[in-house]
Amino acid sequence: MKRFKLLVILLLFIFLIPVSAKASEKVNVHLFYSDDCPHCKKEITLLDKLEKENKIVVYKYELSNSTLYKDLVSKVRKTFNIDNSYVPLTVIGTNHYIGYNDNTAIKIENTVAYYSNKTYQDIVTEIINNQFDPATDEFVVDEIEESLIKIPYLGLINPKEISLPIIAAVIGLVDGFNPCAMWVLLFLISTLIGMKSKKRMWILGLTFIITSAFIYLLFMASWLKVAVTITSVTWMKILIGVVAITAGLVNLKSYLKKLKEEDGCTVVDDKKRNKIIDKIKKVTTEKSLVFALIGIMALAISVNIIELACSAGLPLLFTQILAMNDLNSIQYVIYMLIYILFFLIDDIIIFAIAMVTLELTGVSTKYSKYSHLIGGIIMIIIGLLLLFNPSLLSFNI
Repeated sequence: MKRFKLLVILLLFIFLIPVSAKASEKVNVHLFYSDDCPHCKKEITLLDKLEKENKIVVYKYELSNSTLYKDLVSKVRKTFNIDNSYVPLTVIGTNHYIGYNDNTAIKIENTVAYYSNKTYQDIVTEIINNQFDPATDEFVVDEIEESLIKIPYLGLINPKEISLPIIAAVIGLVDGFNPCAMWVLLFLISTLIGMKSKKRMWILGLTFIITSAFIYLLFMASWLKVAVTITSVTWMKILIGVVAITAGLVNLKSYLKKLKEEDGCTVVDDKKRNKIIDKIKKVTTEKSLVFALIGIMALAISVNIIELACSAGLPLLFTQILAMNDLNSIQYVIYMLIYILFFLIDDIIIFAIAMVTLELTGVSTKYSKYSHLIGGIIMIIIGLLLLFNPSLLSFNI
């Protein structure tokens, strides 16, 4: 129960983290260095990496073997009241850094991240173009937000850029514990285990899972296209918010009702369930592998259409969140794939274990019951945010 409470707290925290998902502009970085300076070489390695990642444009000024930049570096030092000739000297916008170590590296990346999302004053460029005179002109040093943190083994992480992936993973995982599709997969596995050909078992099982993923992705992409169009309409946000809260309350009611019952899919009645079972038996006993594959794909399509009636709320709300952010097509696809991966992760694990051990393992009913509770909480939170503070769902702020 303690773990469950922690999960609920984590979900609340995730949805309140602001995220920067907007595409960044390249930042100009001016480096004054010397060829025989070991610290300079280390910084150049970092800057080359950032430049390859299309985050910065580096302007290098070598000072030891040339007087070419003597006047420029003199003006820069005067501008920033630097009374020494230490290198490397790095200037980004209105900020400068002398020397280089791990702490400086973090500051440089924080500064790049800060300037990448806004218009800024490029002091060195202005000096070069005679637009800034250190003797008479003044400027304000920008206070850089320390947005990046260093995590052992993971390196520099920007917490503001990981919430969308986390949201995709959490909602997808909760959506995946859905009894409407799980019982079909379990019955399919139980039928496959009786086959003589292990290769055929893997092919048919994976076809079912991959087809399910494709149908779900197709559904989400279709709704995303609609959501992008309507997301700027205020009354649509209100309507979706009301629907989300209503669906969340229905899920909570379902959880409370099933506390003392065996959980299962309420969308599929016994008659439909028996028809699906008959289809599974017919498909898996088909002699032709080609016809068996076609049957499995048709089965996956029909099952996922039924499942969408059971849990359409979560993928619809997730695509609504994506639509409210300034993302490009590739980013939309990446976040939807993360969702699908975690949506299928329980199916993949159960199927893989069954194929290796030739024993059927299911998911405890308490987890599918908790999916109603957690899913309901998520939908209510998103619904309330859509109604009262939709900016918290627009992570490009």
